[in-house]
Amino acid sequence: MTKKIFPWLGREFVELSAEAKSAGAPAEQAREIFTRFDGELKALGLSLDDTVRSRLWGRDRKARDHGSEERVRALSGRARSASSSFIAPERFDSDASVAVDLTAIRPSRPCEKILKEYDPPITPLRYLIYDSFVVLSGVTAVLPTLEDQMGNILSRIGGSLVDAGASWEKVVKISFYLHRSQTIEALNALFRKVVSADIPHMEYAFVDGYSAEGKLIEIETTARL
Repeated sequence: MTKKIFPWLGREFVELSAEAKSAGAPAEQAREIFTRFDGELKALGLSLDDTVRSRLWGRDRKARDHGSEERVRALSGRARSASSSFIAPERFDSDASVAVDLTAIRPSRPCEKILKEYDPPITPLRYLIYDSFVVLSGVTAVLPTLEDQMGNILSRIGGSLVDAGASWEKVVKISFYLHRSQTIEALNALFRKVVSADIPHMEYAFVDGYSAEGKLIEIETTARL
């Protein structure tokens, strides 16, 4: 497991990342990771309730699907948070089939986590607001081309930002998880056709699959109110 504690934009953030230690079924591996994460956060005076984002990695589709089902159970109630998931065998250095990244915030004051569901609700949360941060789940689309998907995804992200009281100009970080068949150059060209805002932190990673076949990109977004 790796653990990072760092100040950012006036808040203390905690990032945890781990591959499963056990060699059991994917659900058991995910359960073991979240049990460890819960202990790590409690040692810092936090809990899974302070989670704002989790990212689940599966070695294959079965691991992604079953690990994601266990995540829903582990991060329920007040721990419910923005999420994304990927198939990426190259992510693993061990024999594990499930890995998880988790981000938590130490709030500057007692505050509620506001959860916004899709209508109708689906497994991922639409977004949350916690201590002046807006954190969107990863957004995807099943459409024929990357251009089609980007247009659909960016429109929906923009709508969520407005709904939360933010905007593209208030985005502080955006993360692109791009299918290995695509290029960053093409992605950036499509992104800039829609978004002109100066976003201070943009990051890119390549993956092999998502929650469904046909997806080519998943985008995570974090903004400040």
